Amino acid sequence: MVLTSLKKMIDLQKKPASIRNICILAHVDHGKTTLADCLISSNGIISSRLAGKLRYLDSREDEQIRGITMKSSAISLHFEKGDQEYLINLIDSPGHVDFSSEVSTAVRLCDGCIIVVDAVEGVCPQTQAVLRQAWLENIRPVLVINKIDRLIVELKLTPQEAYSHLKNILEQVNAITGTLFTSKVLEERAEKEADTQGISNSVHGDQVYDWSAGLEDTDDSHLYFSPDQGNVVFASAIDGWGFGIEHFAKLYSQKIGIKHAVLLKTLWGDYYLNTKAKKIMKGDQLKGKKPLFVQLVLDNIWSLYEAVMKRDKEKIDKIVTSLGLKIGARESRHSDPKVHLNAICSQWLPISQAVLSMVCDKLPSPLDITVERVEKLMCVGARTFDSLPPETQELKKVFMKCSSDDTAPVIVFVSKMFAVDTKMLPYNKPRPLTPEEIAQRRELARRRHAEKMIASQMQELPEQILSGNESELTVKIGEPKGDEQELTRQTEIMTLKTIKQESDNKESFIAFARVFSGVVRRGQKIFVLAPKYDPAESLNKLPSGCAAADDLPSIPHMACCTLENLYLLMGRELEDLEEVPSGNVLGIGGLQEFILKSATLSTSPACPPFTPLNFEATPIVRVAVEPKHPSEMPQLVRGMKLLNQADPCVQVLIQETGEHVLVTAGEVHLQRCLDDLKERFAKIQISVSEPIIPFRETITRPPKVDMVNEEIGKQQKVAVIHQAKEDQNKIPEGVQVDCDGLITMSTPNKYAILSVRAMPLPEEVTQLLEQNSDLIRTMEQFNSSLNEDKKTHEINQKTLDKILEFKQKLEQNLQGRKWRNAVDQIWSFGPRKCGPNILLNKFEGYKKSVWQCLDKTIRDMNKHRDFDNSIISGFQLATLSGPMCEEPLMGVCFIMEKWDMSKAEEHMSVHRQDSEELDGTEQTKNEDKISSLSSNYTTESSSENKDLEGGGQGSPTSSEKSSKRRGEALLADCYGPFSGQLIATMKEACRYALQVKPQRLMAAMYTCEIMATSEVLGRVYAVLSKREGRVLQEEMKEGTDVFIIKAVLPVAESFGFADEIRKRTSGLASPQLVFSHWEVIPSDPFWVPTTEEEYLHFGEKADSENQARKYMNAVRKRKGLYVEEKIVEHAEKQRTLSRNK
Repeated sequence: MVLTSLKKMIDLQKKPASIRNICILAHVDHGKTTLADCLISSNGIISSRLAGKLRYLDSREDEQIRGITMKSSAISLHFEKGDQEYLINLIDSPGHVDFSSEVSTAVRLCDGCIIVVDAVEGVCPQTQAVLRQAWLENIRPVLVINKIDRLIVELKLTPQEAYSHLKNILEQVNAITGTLFTSKVLEERAEKEADTQGISNSVHGDQVYDWSAGLEDTDDSHLYFSPDQGNVVFASAIDGWGFGIEHFAKLYSQKIGIKHAVLLKTLWGDYYLNTKAKKIMKGDQLKGKKPLFVQLVLDNIWSLYEAVMKRDKEKIDKIVTSLGLKIGARESRHSDPKVHLNAICSQWLPISQAVLSMVCDKLPSPLDITVERVEKLMCVGARTFDSLPPETQELKKVFMKCSSDDTAPVIVFVSKMFAVDTKMLPYNKPRPLTPEEIAQRRELARRRHAEKMIASQMQELPEQILSGNESELTVKIGEPKGDEQELTRQTEIMTLKTIKQESDNKESFIAFARVFSGVVRRGQKIFVLAPKYDPAESLNKLPSGCAAADDLPSIPHMACCTLENLYLLMGRELEDLEEVPSGNVLGIGGLQEFILKSATLSTSPACPPFTPLNFEATPIVRVAVEPKHPSEMPQLVRGMKLLNQADPCVQVLIQETGEHVLVTAGEVHLQRCLDDLKERFAKIQISVSEPIIPFRETITRPPKVDMVNEEIGKQQKVAVIHQAKEDQNKIPEGVQVDCDGLITMSTPNKYAILSVRAMPLPEEVTQLLEQNSDLIRTMEQFNSSLNEDKKTHEINQKTLDKILEFKQKLEQNLQGRKWRNAVDQIWSFGPRKCGPNILLNKFEGYKKSVWQCLDKTIRDMNKHRDFDNSIISGFQLATLSGPMCEEPLMGVCFIMEKWDMSKAEEHMSVHRQDSEELDGTEQTKNEDKISSLSSNYTTESSSENKDLEGGGQGSPTSSEKSSKRRGEALLADCYGPFSGQLIATMKEACRYALQVKPQRLMAAMYTCEIMATSEVLGRVYAVLSKREGRVLQEEMKEGTDVFIIKAVLPVAESFGFADEIRKRTSGLASPQLVFSHWEVIPSDPFWVPTTEEEYLHFGEKADSENQARKYMNAVRKRKGLYVEEKIVEHAEKQRTLSRNK
């Protein structure tokens, strides 16, 4: 097909009904980019022979080397179906789990997606993840089952076996969709029940519970993939063929004489053809007949493959002539049969035709955007659509219309920023010269040549002639001077421009965006709305009908900018555009200063920021980065800033230690970020630390059995030889410890006494706190505004319901005598006031809890109230860095059992009396002064006297202030302010309370899914066990010899894991690692043998390596903390001493 002109693309952009915005989603290596190549080749952008080999949309060098996509990239294609013309904006996305954030950015801009599934591997973990992402964004999927050639060539299945295998894959995909749908229906039903509960409670009677759950009434037939619905294509992208069953239905309706509609329904399913009666009958398996799909479709494809692979020339010629194809001599004589096969198949069943016609028929245009999706996009956080301002709710109609009128407000969503080389921008590309410029350059060259000739002649002429004819020569040379000056000036300007461009930053940022409403024009002024922008707040401050060009007051999280350049994204190329109508995907230049990662652009300030993107992968792998040469630090800082902008998932931090830290989603992602930093953004040599592995600290219940599984307390204790455990838990003097772990401490000035106990939280509670961290943060914000008496907007009912539900769940999980009333006594969460640790308030005389937002009470005036924050701050500091290796705590509950401030009160009252006496004497002195002043200055005006009298009357208030200041200063003794002492004491008390309990480290864990064939299974297990992995389940994929192993693996042991598995299994097994949870490492880092059995088993030195201690010491070393280790351990064990004489 010929290359489509830019003008045609621009014309098609104005017809939203004929636009399709789609992305290709799949597991890694299932053939997304190869499929994209086939679709691109249909537009003549690349040769059809190179489709699948070129991987056109993988424009980065490392993508080509690794063979995986790392960045989602877009291209616009033109497709004709009958007399209809379509514009297809295709986005190719990565399948590797490390780059799943790129999938989120692509999905947000699309209305539909193509899910690609490998016919051999079937549904993989990432297939499930992308289906879930598509579901969450409310976009409609279609299915392409790719690599069917592998069933023929590799697995050597018969057509019948292949049919049952394909049926199996369809069932698996539909099962995932069904699960997602069921959960949604049940959620909706639960919400409805909650709404109607109030009404039903008032009506009593014989009520029968309805178990149907609403699933029977809901029509879900349109959700599932089925070839007879036309939303499934069977394909082999590498061989260039693909088909939907309607192609064969059309073909056979003419041949057999059965209606097209009947064939469409029966070509897939348990139907067979009764050749005698020329009828299609049901129940093929019962009668041992071939299904219609096998007989009419698969048999033909299998026989074609067989003929070509075996080089059966007669059969090939017969097939080619019967199909009416023209195959070139070059292809048919080629040594590789695949080339011949590709030539036949791509003409007979062109994949681009099958896939693009399915996309145009089955996927929605921008006009068909659903109400549900619009409401979901417009509601940030816990807000409901009804709670938005009326002006914002009006915008829903604009979304639904997707109109390109001049009156419609412009709404654009930027899902990510991506960096391109400045040379790639349209205005920097070398363009063909115009005839005038060519003539100009020719003239300039001619004159320069003439100058050179004259100069050489002048050197040859003898001096005497030169002196006579000097004036003539100068005249001759001087003639063309005027034009030449003009030309040289132009060339100078041109060279200056190029130098300036080179000196400029080499990377330009382009926003990857989609227009949801209105027309975007170059040079247009527009509002940039950050994710925290609130339209309700700004509409009150701004005049109605204001535009971005007006002079407006500054509004938080809102900026104004000008759209400098608009681009049509064409894979590796960019084309300049003047305007882009609604419903299109585009690139926008010049937003680098205004947008960090994603934002909403609009001409209307009533537009809300869109819901943040859902990222599947959590960034967990941290490294510290520094330049090789310290003088290059500014380049590194600038480079990291650019990297942060260019990657949606990466996080860039500067730690308290001053280290520059990069947080990435996995090893491959980390490698790509470091390469980008070195070669593109910072362009300097950098040193990278070992990965910084996060740990958590916690406590457990005292164990029932010791390290040799003997019951503790039953066997004889022996004298402990080395006091390692006691040394670790050495508690200083002045700190009282009860037998059950209650720590009592007083502040350095002895004015307050605190008693704190630490207890482990049940695992369910820790998980609950982790899941609801956002809700806890909302509660904290609301409570602080209540206490500071700020006027804040009310929490909406939906959030209050969520808080109530959260409280009930906590009550359900905190059962038992020791947790009685614990939920009502929660004083704070930590660290950072929203973490998975709890502070309980169990002392008498002061009640304050985190549930203020439910009863809206303002805390009582109390002696403890002033220092309330000090205690909470001490708790926050203690939970932020634990005693083992300064890592955050997790799953710990601190109980405050006593807070005695009676001494402080006595001190305050004594000093208050003293200060009152002092104030009295000062007051009499002031009065004396005033009287003497009035006697001395009787001649002065009365007004001044009045002022002085006023001053005299005002003096008691000033003395009150001074007494207040003194009262505060009383407690600020040599140890510093009292509040500071409380913070320090609380922190220390919490740390000692932890140390008297059995401490444990918690490691971050990956879930690891490995697909491996049976012959390499043993090696996979060997690598897993070497790296402390734990296998959860192993199952065999039906119809293949592939096993799926599910395991958990500590993040600390995961570096180099994927490479090692590939090496050990010769590339036959590949793992997918996704961060899953935190898990307690069972071994005690401070353990030493204490009983006779332990001595017998482990020996006196107990020198078998303790995993938890190894991790703890590694973290302590990294942080520069004291590590207790000997240079030579167990010297008497070195048996080689005599040999080394």
